[in-house]
Amino acid sequence: MTDAPLLTHVLGDLHALQVPIPYPMKYVTVLLDRPAGGPVTMIDCALDTPEARAALEAGLAALGLHWPDVDRLIITHHHPDHYGLAGVVEERSGAQVQMLDVEIGRGERYWHLWEEWLPGHLKHMRDHGLPPESLEGMGADNRRGRERVHPASRVQPLREGQHVDLSGQPWEVLWLPGHADGHLGLWNEAEGTLIAGDAILPRISPNVGLYAYTRPDPLGDYLQTLGKLEALNPARAVVGHHGPVMTGVQARARELRAHHHERLDFMAAEAAREPRSAYELSLAMFPRDLNVSGRRFALAETLAHVEHLRLLGQLYRTWNEARGVWLYHA
Repeated sequence: MTDAPLLTHVLGDLHALQVPIPYPMKYVTVLLDRPAGGPVTMIDCALDTPEARAALEAGLAALGLHWPDVDRLIITHHHPDHYGLAGVVEERSGAQVQMLDVEIGRGERYWHLWEEWLPGHLKHMRDHGLPPESLEGMGADNRRGRERVHPASRVQPLREGQHVDLSGQPWEVLWLPGHADGHLGLWNEAEGTLIAGDAILPRISPNVGLYAYTRPDPLGDYLQTLGKLEALNPARAVVGHHGPVMTGVQARARELRAHHHERLDFMAAEAAREPRSAYELSLAMFPRDLNVSGRRFALAETLAHVEHLRLLGQLYRTWNEARGVWLYHA
């Protein structure tokens, strides 16, 4: 456990806590809001590891709080590093857990139906060329990740355009899909402050992947999200990783859009050279050595790009019976 919690004051009674996670990003941002006389709110809650629990306890204690004091837990999206401890927070505090309605019906449901959905998840990757040895590793990797997620028993929906109070001020609920189908953001226009989760990040591009249970065009969704962020032009954003606070959101949104358009051009050119599976195309897009988890993200991200091109009518795909894979071609 760290000697002192990594707490950053954001505004009013709102603080950002950096919680350690066993991923390359090293930390995930958890927000703690302790308004005088108002409900105590936690936004995101990290993965369930002893280190994360200890960091959360230290952060709460620094604000004179403990688990039972948490009244509400708002989740930006269902990914394990943001949602993993939700069930534990709910049990220990009786907190109401809230997510965007879109995310409850898709991503959050995934954790409850995980065993039933896993075969479809693996088939999706196999149909797009992931080799058998990688599929085995992916199954084991997914199982390890699932063990660190304790889903909440009851989740209340938030809807786009609704307002929630934080630090005595109204924040508008935004739908920012792409990185996750039902990714939620919270926008305080008066303060020019956006709680962005992983919708935008300063040092890395948020993974935008197509999985068996996601919407059909996550990249198309994400390009629209970037347009929304560009139009909002927040003075600052509280982000899930490499933050906790970033500025220059509008410029970063433009940079990320250019990055994805560059990748779309690259994929279109690669698929035009010869028909290939998404996995083979992912080796061209991400040629460096990647572990099992990294290669899975690379395939999902490649799929998001080639499917976006296919839906635009710029690429086609054909089922190759002999190989048992989809091949993308011009």
